[in-house]
Amino acid sequence: MIVCAGDIEQFNFATPVGVGLINSAINLTRICIMNPPEFILFVGTAGSYGEHNIFDIKYSRAAANIEHSFLNKSGYTPLDNLIVADDVATGNDSKILNSVIDNVSHETIVNSSNYITTSKEISARAKKVGLSLENMEFFSIVSVAQEFNIPVGGVFIVTNYCDSSAHEDFKKNHSEAMKKLEEHLKSRGVE
Repeated sequence: MIVCAGDIEQFNFATPVGVGLINSAINLTRICIMNPPEFILFVGTAGSYGEHNIFDIKYSRAAANIEHSFLNKSGYTPLDNLIVADDVATGNDSKILNSVIDNVSHETIVNSSNYITTSKEISARAKKVGLSLENMEFFSIVSVAQEFNIPVGGVFIVTNYCDSSAHEDFKKNHSEAMKKLEEHLKSRGVE
């Protein structure tokens, strides 16, 4: 199953699950209970902490939920805040997931929060601890998939850097990014 956030990020070939950590977790859980998919491929946009450039397309099986308080050394969590999905999908429909993200390294860690980073200083700290991209939904997508033992991965296109112009750059680049991501996915057999 191919999923996306929804709202302004929708594709004809993807099921919207909601924007942010909570909505995407609730809606994807509902889907997995009612009709468990063979695999989950999340597609969407992301901000870069500085390692990747605008319109780069990156793949990931690694999601984090690292909040700014951790990066500022002003908070801690007893929860696992990094998930790496290693499963490769099997079965008839799995060829889509495997053709898109098979042999993906775990170097691209996608961090999720319900807030968008707008600080260059925080971005530098995120990059220093190994985070590459920021997407609001991916941590909940991977969390739900792992709870149901469903292979999962993500494909992201960079729309902005996580800095003071993040929102303006996102709006400026979003339309073109969506076209480029859709073209890329179609070239990999996703339709």
